[in-house]
Amino acid sequence: MFALSAHAQSLIFCSEANPQTFNPQLATDGATFNASSRQIYNRLVEMDNKTMRVIPGLAKSWETSPDGKAVTFHLRPGVKFQKTAYFSPTRDFDADDVIFTFDRMRSPKNPFHFIGGGQYPDYEADQMPELIKNIEKIDDLTVRFELTQPEAPFLADLAMDFASILSKEYADQLIREKKLKNLDTLPVGTGPFIFKSYERGRDIRYVANRDYFAGAPKLNNLEFLIEPNLAAGLRDLMRGRCQINSNFPPQTLFQIRRNPKLKVMAAPGLNLSYLAFNVERMPFADLKFRQAVYYALNRAEYVKEIYSGQAEVAKNPIPPTMWSFDRTTPDYRYNPEKAKELLREIGIPRGFQITLTCPNVSRPYNPDPVKMARLIKADLARIGLRVKIQALDWHTFLKKAHAGEMAFSLQGWTGDNGDPDNFLNSLLSCDSILSGNNRAHWCNKEFSFLVDRARVTSNVRIRTRFYKKAQKIFHQEIPWVPIANNTIFKALRKNVMGYEVSPFGVDNFANVYIK
Repeated sequence: MFALSAHAQSLIFCSEANPQTFNPQLATDGATFNASSRQIYNRLVEMDNKTMRVIPGLAKSWETSPDGKAVTFHLRPGVKFQKTAYFSPTRDFDADDVIFTFDRMRSPKNPFHFIGGGQYPDYEADQMPELIKNIEKIDDLTVRFELTQPEAPFLADLAMDFASILSKEYADQLIREKKLKNLDTLPVGTGPFIFKSYERGRDIRYVANRDYFAGAPKLNNLEFLIEPNLAAGLRDLMRGRCQINSNFPPQTLFQIRRNPKLKVMAAPGLNLSYLAFNVERMPFADLKFRQAVYYALNRAEYVKEIYSGQAEVAKNPIPPTMWSFDRTTPDYRYNPEKAKELLREIGIPRGFQITLTCPNVSRPYNPDPVKMARLIKADLARIGLRVKIQALDWHTFLKKAHAGEMAFSLQGWTGDNGDPDNFLNSLLSCDSILSGNNRAHWCNKEFSFLVDRARVTSNVRIRTRFYKKAQKIFHQEIPWVPIANNTIFKALRKNVMGYEVSPFGVDNFANVYIK
């Protein structure tokens, strides 16, 4: 592997997985967002890591119409698209780029719509196809979104990675060259780093964008060293082969803190790991079977074994740090005898076999999915169920999960924007089945109605009331078993400065430098 030189302003980041693509419109996973949207692109608006409020991005300001059905964005002048070996821009970012970006997702007539499969999971899960009525260019630096209804989470949704702005001029060039697929593999954005190269399973290399509108990065070079093995990634950090590591066994925190060349940063994570049932398949369609599995799982032990106690046992489909979290929700306490009783009631014989699918790579919400699967297997064996574990590489796991091919699987989610809608609607609504984000294929009309009602008002008190009612329905129906809300830890070399831990589980290196 070709590593970066020991230049004072070069940084190597230990990444746990390959990106699916370099176009965040097509993905939902953190590895892709880290490699693409957070380094290469920007959005009209962004989320502040500390306040979790919407702040200006490529739009310097905006206003919403009195009826809430139109949002007008005023774009920053003078923003440059990146110059690469394969593209040289002749104009600055403007309204045409905004319209093209969303038109690719909105319109089957767009030449790029079906490139990459024609599915845009987060865009669809947030019901953007039904919500966005029209996007109008007022002038080069003004663009208006017309909506079919008032939408409280709309601005926060536009801060999500899928809304990263692409270059229409670059797209037009690719049409002339008949190389449309390059839009997703050879990216061009306005962000702090310019893509240089990618070798699957090895590394991704970037250089600083000296024309970045928010100020040139202090780093000259950035490399993602791809290492899915947690132990190997930790060794790379210890030896100085990389300078930041986001995924390492929680059991090694003490060891890292003792190392005089390393430091640990932490923040509450806006995340959730969960065990999903595909409720369209038997026996998972039976509520009593799902309850039996829930009672059988010793989740407190998982927090101890998998997270070294650095997480909380989850009980709701949103994290406890998120507004509208219902603290009155009762939990299904560990009770294997109750689980056995439920299985007897529905006539499940001892030795009944089910397949549990999990990724074989660490995630921010689950540092060791394979080990967790083994703990679940042992717990279910105690109530007479046999479990076959199917561990898949990250790309295959995501593909099968999106296609709804898993009946029983370990899943997780890190919030994109701090709004409860990003969990409750994106992962559990009836519409999110079509987007592929609803891994349970659970469609409860009352639940979806409550979530939809919450979307059309900006009154936080009213929204909270709807979301709490929705959480109670989730608790009654249990399409998932919530497992844990993890604390985010980052391990860094002590000479790495300017880094901030994001509650959204992504890494931004625009302000990082080496002391």
